[in-house]
Amino acid sequence: MKVLPTYFLSHGGGPWPFMMDQVGHLYARLDASLRDMPRQIGATPKAVLVITAHWEEREFTLSSSAAPPMIYDYGGFPPHTYEVRYQAPGSPELAAQVQQLLEAGGHPARLDPQRGFDHGTFSAMYPVYPDADVPIVQLSLKRGLDPSAHLEVGRLLAPLREQGVLIVGSGLSYHNLRAFNAQGAAASHAFDDWLRAAMALPPQERAARLLAWEQAPAARMAHPREEHLLPLMVALGAAENDAASVPYHEDAFMGSLAVTSFRFG
Repeated sequence: MKVLPTYFLSHGGGPWPFMMDQVGHLYARLDASLRDMPRQIGATPKAVLVITAHWEEREFTLSSSAAPPMIYDYGGFPPHTYEVRYQAPGSPELAAQVQQLLEAGGHPARLDPQRGFDHGTFSAMYPVYPDADVPIVQLSLKRGLDPSAHLEVGRLLAPLREQGVLIVGSGLSYHNLRAFNAQGAAASHAFDDWLRAAMALPPQERAARLLAWEQAPAARMAHPREEHLLPLMVALGAAENDAASVPYHEDAFMGSLAVTSFRFG
């Protein structure tokens, strides 16, 4: 098994892959980029570790069920979206291994056998592996949302890439739901330009720039709260010395917003 890349995915809104008849024109580019990931990776991973923006705990926490349930963590969508199933298996073994890696690196971690797949996981992974045949483990964010802690955790996860585990940070490069329209266009473009430029820097400078993300243009307009940006810290930390590329970018998402996904390695 070759060393796998890591990804930061801008995962879109709610259960969009299950509403393509209604919103497909809005998500065509994102859908195509996600469906292309197996070709980009070139091998079927042993498992996927998803760092989801939609789960925060006092300590880093891992979903450890062999058969995770579903979490419909959204509102106002059609009734059928509260019945969708993405029945990928979990991996208690991988969850336990990640717990050991984090604790050996000084970050207490725990297992949660009840945690289900939230939409940051199933909406992102369904287009990638629609047959739900690749095991998935979720990793939470840590409350306090300290960028350096999440970058450090990514570094601790790096050995998994040599073991056939695909590391995916699932968030959004722009996440201001009060300005998720033309009102947020200028901020999203200013922040996205900065973010893409930062990810193209040499590794050490790139990490330092990302840790200081609040100094970026329109930073707090783009991310009033940074939970959708922090999965990028983990994905970068796990591939800190690898070049970044852009598998997905739009300048007019939802009509006017700039959004981007990144691949490392």
